[in-house]
Amino acid sequence: MANNKTTEVSADKDAENIDSYLDAHYVQRSNWLRAAVLGANDGIISTASLAIGVTAASVTRDPVLLATTAGVVAGALSMAAGEYVSVSSQTDVEKADIEREKKELEEMPELELQMLAKIYEERGLKKETALKVAEELTANDALGAHVRDELGINDINQAKPIQAALTSCVAFAFGGALPLLVTIFAPMNLMEYYLYGFTSVSLVILGAVSAKTGGSDVLKAILRILVWGSIAMGLSALVGYLFGVNV
Repeated sequence: MANNKTTEVSADKDAENIDSYLDAHYVQRSNWLRAAVLGANDGIISTASLAIGVTAASVTRDPVLLATTAGVVAGALSMAAGEYVSVSSQTDVEKADIEREKKELEEMPELELQMLAKIYEERGLKKETALKVAEELTANDALGAHVRDELGINDINQAKPIQAALTSCVAFAFGGALPLLVTIFAPMNLMEYYLYGFTSVSLVILGAVSAKTGGSDVLKAILRILVWGSIAMGLSALVGYLFGVNV
Protein backbone atom coordinates (compact mmCIF):
# COMPACT_ATOMS: atom_id res chain seq x y z
CA MET A 1 0.00 0.00 0.00
CA ALA A 2 2.78 2.37 0.99
CA ASN A 3 4.67 1.50 -2.19
CA ASN A 4 1.61 2.37 -4.30
CA LYS A 5 1.31 5.79 -2.62
CA THR A 6 5.00 6.43 -3.11
CA THR A 7 4.69 5.51 -6.78
CA GLU A 8 1.70 7.84 -7.22
CA VAL A 9 3.52 10.74 -5.54
CA SER A 10 6.58 10.11 -7.69
CA ALA A 11 4.43 10.05 -10.84
CA ASP A 12 2.76 13.33 -9.85
CA LYS A 13 6.15 14.96 -9.27
CA ASP A 14 7.41 13.70 -12.62
CA ALA A 15 4.34 15.16 -14.33
CA GLU A 16 4.90 18.51 -12.61
CA ASN A 17 8.57 18.49 -13.60
CA ILE A 18 7.66 17.78 -17.23
CA ASP A 19 5.11 20.63 -17.24
CA SER A 20 7.68 23.01 -15.73
CA TYR A 21 10.27 21.90 -18.27
CA LEU A 22 7.90 22.54 -21.17
CA ASP A 23 6.84 25.93 -19.78
CA ALA A 24 10.50 26.99 -19.58
CA HIS A 25 10.99 26.73 -23.36
CA TYR A 26 11.41 30.10 -25.06
CA VAL A 27 8.93 29.24 -27.81
CA GLN A 28 6.18 29.37 -25.18
CA ARG A 29 6.75 33.13 -25.03
CA SER A 30 6.86 33.74 -28.77
CA ASN A 31 3.38 35.24 -29.24
CA TRP A 32 3.37 37.85 -26.47
CA LEU A 33 7.12 38.50 -26.78
CA ARG A 34 6.77 39.36 -30.47
CA ALA A 35 3.92 41.78 -29.75
CA ALA A 36 5.74 43.31 -26.77
CA VAL A 37 9.03 43.87 -28.60
CA LEU A 38 7.28 45.21 -31.69
CA GLY A 39 5.15 47.57 -29.61
CA ALA A 40 7.99 48.86 -27.42
CA ASN A 41 10.37 49.21 -30.35
CA ASP A 42 7.77 51.06 -32.40
CA GLY A 43 6.88 53.25 -29.43
CA ILE A 44 10.46 54.27 -28.74
CA ILE A 45 11.57 54.81 -32.34
CA SER A 46 8.45 56.40 -33.82
CA THR A 47 7.87 58.72 -30.86
CA ALA A 48 11.52 59.75 -30.62
CA SER A 49 11.71 60.24 -34.40
CA LEU A 50 8.57 62.38 -34.34
CA ALA A 51 9.90 64.44 -31.43
CA ILE A 52 13.27 64.93 -33.14
CA GLY A 53 11.63 65.96 -36.40
CA VAL A 54 9.36 68.51 -34.70
CA THR A 55 12.22 69.76 -32.48
CA ALA A 56 14.34 70.42 -35.56
CA ALA A 57 11.60 72.72 -36.88
CA SER A 58 10.63 74.39 -33.57
CA VAL A 59 11.97 77.07 -31.27
CA THR A 60 9.51 76.47 -28.43
CA ARG A 61 8.64 73.39 -26.36
CA ASP A 62 4.84 73.39 -26.77
CA PRO A 63 4.68 72.07 -30.36
CA VAL A 64 7.11 69.29 -29.46
CA LEU A 65 5.10 68.26 -26.40
CA LEU A 66 1.81 68.36 -28.31
CA ALA A 67 3.11 66.33 -31.23
CA THR A 68 4.86 63.79 -29.02
CA THR A 69 1.87 63.28 -26.71
CA ALA A 70 -0.47 62.89 -29.68
CA GLY A 71 1.99 60.46 -31.24
CA VAL A 72 2.09 58.26 -28.14
CA VAL A 73 -1.71 58.14 -27.74
CA ALA A 74 -2.46 57.64 -31.43
CA GLY A 75 0.36 55.14 -31.84
CA ALA A 76 -0.70 52.99 -28.88
CA LEU A 77 -4.31 52.85 -30.05
CA SER A 78 -3.24 52.21 -33.63
CA MET A 79 -0.96 49.35 -32.56
CA ALA A 80 -3.76 47.79 -30.51
CA ALA A 81 -6.26 48.08 -33.36
CA GLY A 82 -3.80 46.82 -35.96
CA GLU A 83 -2.73 43.82 -33.89
CA TYR A 84 -6.31 42.92 -33.02
CA VAL A 85 -7.49 43.09 -36.64
CA SER A 86 -4.52 41.19 -38.07
CA VAL A 87 -4.48 38.47 -35.41
CA SER A 88 -8.29 38.17 -35.58
CA SER A 89 -7.96 37.54 -39.31
CA GLN A 90 -5.48 34.78 -38.54
CA THR A 91 -7.92 33.35 -35.98
CA ASP A 92 -10.72 33.36 -38.56
CA VAL A 93 -8.53 31.44 -41.00
CA GLU A 94 -7.63 28.90 -38.31
CA LYS A 95 -11.29 28.41 -37.35
CA ALA A 96 -12.26 27.94 -41.00
CA ASP A 97 -9.53 25.32 -41.44
CA ILE A 98 -10.61 23.50 -38.29
CA GLU A 99 -14.24 23.40 -39.46
CA ARG A 100 -13.13 22.11 -42.83
CA GLU A 101 -11.03 19.42 -41.17
CA LYS A 102 -13.96 18.44 -38.96
CA LYS A 103 -16.19 18.03 -42.01
CA GLU A 104 -13.57 15.95 -43.83
CA LEU A 105 -13.23 13.65 -40.82
CA GLU A 106 -16.98 13.04 -40.90
CA GLU A 107 -17.14 12.46 -44.66
CA MET A 108 -13.92 10.50 -45.32
CA PRO A 109 -12.40 9.23 -42.05
CA GLU A 110 -10.31 6.49 -43.72
CA LEU A 111 -8.62 8.91 -46.10
CA GLU A 112 -7.92 11.30 -43.23
CA LEU A 113 -6.41 8.44 -41.24
CA GLN A 114 -4.10 7.58 -44.13
CA MET A 115 -3.12 11.23 -44.49
CA LEU A 116 -2.25 11.42 -40.79
CA ALA A 117 -0.21 8.23 -41.02
CA LYS A 118 1.62 9.66 -44.04
CA ILE A 119 2.56 12.74 -42.02
CA TYR A 120 4.13 10.61 -39.29
CA GLU A 121 5.86 8.45 -41.87
CA GLU A 122 7.43 11.55 -43.45
CA ARG A 123 8.68 12.54 -39.99
CA GLY A 124 10.71 9.36 -39.77
CA LEU A 125 8.42 6.62 -38.42
CA LYS A 126 8.14 3.25 -40.13
CA LYS A 127 4.97 2.77 -42.16
CA GLU A 128 3.47 0.27 -39.72
CA THR A 129 4.38 2.40 -36.69
CA ALA A 130 3.04 5.55 -38.34
CA LEU A 131 -0.29 3.87 -39.05
CA LYS A 132 -0.52 2.55 -35.49
CA VAL A 133 0.22 6.00 -34.03
CA ALA A 134 -2.36 7.57 -36.33
CA GLU A 135 -4.97 4.99 -35.31
CA GLU A 136 -4.36 5.50 -31.59
CA LEU A 137 -4.43 9.30 -31.84
CA THR A 138 -7.55 9.16 -34.01
CA ALA A 139 -9.29 6.93 -31.48
CA ASN A 140 -8.40 9.34 -28.70
CA ASP A 141 -9.01 12.71 -30.43
CA ALA A 142 -9.16 12.63 -34.21
CA LEU A 143 -9.81 16.34 -34.73
CA GLY A 144 -7.13 17.36 -32.24
CA ALA A 145 -4.55 15.16 -33.95
CA HIS A 146 -5.30 16.60 -37.39
CA VAL A 147 -5.42 20.20 -36.13
CA ARG A 148 -2.06 19.78 -34.45
CA ASP A 149 -0.17 17.65 -36.97
CA GLU A 150 -1.82 18.43 -40.31
CA LEU A 151 -2.71 22.10 -39.84
CA GLY A 152 0.12 22.93 -37.44
CA ILE A 153 -2.15 24.71 -34.94
CA ASN A 154 -1.44 24.25 -31.23
CA ASP A 155 -1.71 26.11 -27.94
CA ILE A 156 1.70 27.72 -28.43
CA ASN A 157 1.19 29.31 -31.85
CA GLN A 158 -2.58 29.71 -31.79
CA ALA A 159 -3.58 33.31 -32.48
CA LYS A 160 -4.80 35.32 -29.47
CA PRO A 161 -6.16 38.70 -30.69
CA ILE A 162 -6.89 40.31 -27.31
CA GLN A 163 -3.53 39.29 -25.85
CA ALA A 164 -1.70 40.66 -28.89
CA ALA A 165 -3.69 43.92 -28.87
CA LEU A 166 -3.23 44.63 -25.16
CA THR A 167 0.45 43.68 -25.20
CA SER A 168 1.17 45.92 -28.20
CA CYS A 169 -0.81 48.85 -26.77
CA VAL A 170 0.87 48.76 -23.35
CA ALA A 171 4.32 48.15 -24.83
CA PHE A 172 3.96 51.04 -27.30
CA ALA A 173 2.73 53.41 -24.58
CA PHE A 174 5.61 52.41 -22.31
CA GLY A 175 8.17 52.79 -25.10
CA GLY A 176 6.70 56.11 -26.23
CA ALA A 177 6.65 57.46 -22.67
CA LEU A 178 10.46 57.47 -22.55
CA PRO A 179 10.98 60.05 -25.35
CA LEU A 180 7.96 61.97 -24.03
CA LEU A 181 9.67 62.39 -20.65
CA VAL A 182 12.73 63.73 -22.44
CA THR A 183 10.66 66.37 -24.24
CA ILE A 184 9.20 67.45 -20.88
CA PHE A 185 12.42 67.79 -18.90
CA ALA A 186 15.29 68.27 -21.37
CA PRO A 187 16.45 71.82 -22.22
CA MET A 188 15.05 72.94 -25.56
CA ASN A 189 18.40 73.94 -27.05
CA LEU A 190 19.78 70.43 -26.42
CA MET A 191 16.56 68.50 -26.98
CA GLU A 192 17.72 66.59 -30.06
CA TYR A 193 20.89 65.35 -28.38
CA TYR A 194 18.99 64.24 -25.28
CA LEU A 195 16.49 62.42 -27.48
CA TYR A 196 19.25 60.68 -29.42
CA GLY A 197 21.05 59.68 -26.24
CA PHE A 198 18.11 58.47 -24.15
CA THR A 199 16.48 56.73 -27.10
CA SER A 200 19.69 54.89 -27.95
CA VAL A 201 20.05 53.74 -24.33
CA SER A 202 16.39 52.64 -24.31
CA LEU A 203 16.89 50.66 -27.51
CA VAL A 204 19.98 48.96 -26.10
CA ILE A 205 18.03 47.95 -22.98
CA LEU A 206 15.06 46.74 -25.07
CA GLY A 207 17.34 44.71 -27.32
CA ALA A 208 19.09 43.11 -24.36
CA VAL A 209 15.87 42.31 -22.49
CA SER A 210 14.12 40.88 -25.55
CA ALA A 211 17.17 38.75 -26.39
CA LYS A 212 17.46 37.44 -22.84
CA THR A 213 13.73 36.70 -22.67
CA GLY A 214 13.75 34.97 -26.03
CA GLY A 215 17.05 33.16 -25.51
CA SER A 216 18.76 34.73 -28.53
CA ASP A 217 22.12 36.47 -29.01
CA VAL A 218 22.19 39.71 -26.98
CA LEU A 219 24.80 41.61 -29.00
CA LYS A 220 23.12 40.78 -32.30
CA ALA A 221 19.74 41.95 -30.99
CA ILE A 222 21.20 45.20 -29.65
CA LEU A 223 23.03 46.03 -32.87
CA ARG A 224 19.98 45.25 -35.00
CA ILE A 225 17.60 47.43 -33.03
CA LEU A 226 20.14 50.24 -32.53
CA VAL A 227 21.10 50.50 -36.20
CA TRP A 228 17.53 50.72 -37.46
CA GLY A 229 16.52 53.08 -34.67
CA SER A 230 19.42 55.41 -35.47
CA ILE A 231 18.51 55.43 -39.16
CA ALA A 232 14.88 56.32 -38.36
CA MET A 233 15.86 59.15 -36.00
CA GLY A 234 18.47 60.52 -38.39
CA LEU A 235 16.06 60.63 -41.33
CA SER A 236 13.38 62.27 -39.17
CA ALA A 237 15.80 65.00 -38.11
CA LEU A 238 16.78 65.52 -41.74
CA VAL A 239 13.14 65.95 -42.75
CA GLY A 240 12.66 68.44 -39.93
CA TYR A 241 15.62 70.51 -41.07
CA LEU A 242 14.74 70.35 -44.77
CA PHE A 243 11.06 71.24 -44.44
CA GLY A 244 11.07 72.90 -41.03
CA VAL A 245 9.36 76.19 -40.39
CA ASN A 246 9.80 77.82 -37.02
CA VAL A 247 6.66 77.20 -34.93
